[in-house]
Amino acid sequence: MIYADISKPPAPLPQPHIQTLADGVSLLLPLSRRGVGPGLILLISSIDKALSIEEGVPSLPLKWAEEGYTVVTVERKALETSPSEILNVAEKSLGQCEKCEPKDVIGLAAYEPEMWNTVAQFLPDFPKITSAVVYADSSSQPSLAPSPIPTAFHFAGKPETQPERSSQRMEYFYPAAKSHLFATPFQEHFNYNTEALSHTRNLTLLKGQMKCPTFDLEAIWDEHTWYEFSDRSVEHTMSTMVQEPYVNHIPTLTGGVGRESLTHLYRHNFIFNNSADTELELISRTIGIDRVVDEFIFKFTHDQEIDWLLPGIPPTHRYAEIPFAAVVNIRGDRLYHEHITWDQGTALAQLGLLPEYLPLPGTNLEYRLPVTGVETAAKLRSRNYGPSNEMFKYQTRPRQ
Repeated sequence: MIYADISKPPAPLPQPHIQTLADGVSLLLPLSRRGVGPGLILLISSIDKALSIEEGVPSLPLKWAEEGYTVVTVERKALETSPSEILNVAEKSLGQCEKCEPKDVIGLAAYEPEMWNTVAQFLPDFPKITSAVVYADSSSQPSLAPSPIPTAFHFAGKPETQPERSSQRMEYFYPAAKSHLFATPFQEHFNYNTEALSHTRNLTLLKGQMKCPTFDLEAIWDEHTWYEFSDRSVEHTMSTMVQEPYVNHIPTLTGGVGRESLTHLYRHNFIFNNSADTELELISRTIGIDRVVDEFIFKFTHDQEIDWLLPGIPPTHRYAEIPFAAVVNIRGDRLYHEHITWDQGTALAQLGLLPEYLPLPGTNLEYRLPVTGVETAAKLRSRNYGPSNEMFKYQTRPRQ
């Protein structure tokens, strides 16, 4: 047994609970499996939906808590009287929280530029706050308060000058974004992909400065795949994932978005629908601040219908080796999503399901399919396998 005993139920996901510290100031404990994490002060306009997840998108406090931070959320109204006192309340509360570890470093994330301008001048009085991220419109760039600590600035709009990239100030621009609210969920300006990109950059800055929280992303991904392919446990596979995860198999548009849908996929279409001799041959692995990117060869005998991979195709009883790529996003110490893609052409070719030539519409010609068989896996495995560019010789021919 490498991981948990699958004969016993996995530990349940932690339930989030908001603790009010003052009017407009609240505390949310880490939602990671580790259960402890460093402090983060979150500046947002309102926490009306602090514990909401809509269409798979969590609120900002929830997302940062899933990343493993102890989150103090400060609303705009809380800064209207004494910003310095509110920062003191936040810092003191984190210092007294037993789930906040370590206590000597705190991050800050300002999703409203006005709130950043309000607190920036007081940051030198709080040396535990070591780094920050700020969202603003590009038009407000000149009016933003300077930062006394390493900060990542995210600007909606196009840059007018070369973005600054230094150890103290990292500037990122998002030309398609109409408002700095692209990173704030539950309103019309929110953009899922742009926010996700900026969030990865936030983690790079904050973890680089705070040196925490750190997780072994490889071990988390390996544990997940062990439950999928070795132990074949739906419950334990899902226990490695956040509250609302998703999986997309790009070539076949299969997968599951959300815990209920994904659990159904794993139980009825994936974990028990893979051949007994399934093997994943890892070719390369790239580790990022919040993701693992794998190149691998998926090897199997097609002795049953594998509907997530080859939907609607009865078993051919042929052996295949398919080049795959997986982009796995890990939030804290749990998986958030998997983007899986593969060469479906070679999959069909290796199983004898593609002809060598097809008719070219509107002509009396036929073209040779630019698809090959197990050679694709061999080429991924070895750069020196066979001569390159042989398909450049492919030509049409009269229909046979």
